[in-house]
Amino acid sequence: MLNKNDETSNKKISLIDTHCHLEMSPFDPDREAVIQRARDAGLEAMITIGSDLKGNVGGVALAQKDDFIYAAVGFHPHDAKDFTEDIFNQIKAWTSPVQEVGKRKVVAIGEIGLDYHYDHSPREIQRKIFMQQLLYAKEIDLPVIIHSREADKDTLKIVRESRVRKGVFHCFSGDMQMAEYVMAMGFFISIAGPVTFRKSLKLQEIAKRIPDEYLLIETDAPYLTPEPFRGKRNEPSYVVHTAKVIADLRGITLEDVARITTLNAKRLFGIGLLPEKGEVAYKIRDSLYLNITNRCTNRCSFCIKFQSDYVKGHKLTLVNEPDKEELKQSIGDPSKYEEVVFCGYGEPMLRLDLIKRIASWIKQKNGKVRINTNGQGNLIHKRNILPELKGIVDRISISLDAHDQETYNRICRPADKDAFNAILEFIKEAKHYIPEVTVTVVDIEGVDIGKCRKIAEDLGVGIRIRKHDVVG
Repeated sequence: MLNKNDETSNKKISLIDTHCHLEMSPFDPDREAVIQRARDAGLEAMITIGSDLKGNVGGVALAQKDDFIYAAVGFHPHDAKDFTEDIFNQIKAWTSPVQEVGKRKVVAIGEIGLDYHYDHSPREIQRKIFMQQLLYAKEIDLPVIIHSREADKDTLKIVRESRVRKGVFHCFSGDMQMAEYVMAMGFFISIAGPVTFRKSLKLQEIAKRIPDEYLLIETDAPYLTPEPFRGKRNEPSYVVHTAKVIADLRGITLEDVARITTLNAKRLFGIGLLPEKGEVAYKIRDSLYLNITNRCTNRCSFCIKFQSDYVKGHKLTLVNEPDKEELKQSIGDPSKYEEVVFCGYGEPMLRLDLIKRIASWIKQKNGKVRINTNGQGNLIHKRNILPELKGIVDRISISLDAHDQETYNRICRPADKDAFNAILEFIKEAKHYIPEVTVTVVDIEGVDIGKCRKIAEDLGVGIRIRKHDVVG
């Protein structure tokens, strides 16, 4: 099932197993060895999750002992019948006073929720204890880790009523409709080992479609062991195998999945440090992208930069625009990439002189060059700039994004209201100077994809349709 992900298997990666049960008895014989194997496999951290009083005590002790380990405390629905006021007070003691983000060792309330499959606790009690723990998490502003099995309707109802909007649905097993509902409420979705099973087609489709900013990864060790170890005891180091399959499903590399999910875990649980600076050169799959400006001539309603500072786990908000020497240093050897792409959180053609200098240097170093642009370069510079790109640009992707000027102005909000017609001329002219020209369209409501395809066909260029919630 794996392809290019194998190429990253020997590279340094950084993963966080967001859900395991290290304190459980299956790890008693070799717990320290399990922890060391997790470090050796590239894990940056792991969160051991409490489910009953004994498990919470053990998990907190492990977290206090090892900087590599964090804990969550809570009562699983199986054990809700045993929940008492004394136990609740102990959970409060573990989680208050709340420490500064980045220094906490107890980072969440969980595992909490509903389980109607086994019904080890009466359902009425499960619902009561679930709500009680949700409200406490909201009070102290900690994320929740939610377990839901054959109880989706009641789980969603209680979460909605609690007004909790920070947490994760662990070991997700619902359908895409539930996933979309959960994400709309602000929750992450965590994928575990079953995604590696050959017959887990529904889960594989969900793992493929979840937007980057909602994706987490876990083992649930010692349970739910992924292939190729299915049938054996699971352990945190095996999260790498789950990550490889997710990467393959999403058409990205293991390195990409590790970066995305580790960033998400840090943001949700307050673990470790987040990037302070925006990146000027960032790698996705086998291509290197250059983020040379955050300025743009459009304010597109669908643009990711108005929703997040990150793309595929890379921070792209710049404090200062890079100069030629900084870019060269960040690129290194351009020939080792499939292509080097001028594409970041702004319109690269605003820095045309820099593009020409860097693109010429890349070509001298046997690299390939692509520009992703909104097609307004001629408008920006008030001349035909395309002859200046001949011989130094191999491919250009031009954002069409609408089938007519009215629609373009509504969704892209260009500074120049005649931009759409200028873009059409830019596309037509680009064919004379750049070997490969493609237009891209974001598939959002109000855009006639059929008409966009016809425009591309009439102009004699290729077309690529982008999903609204997929970037990079």
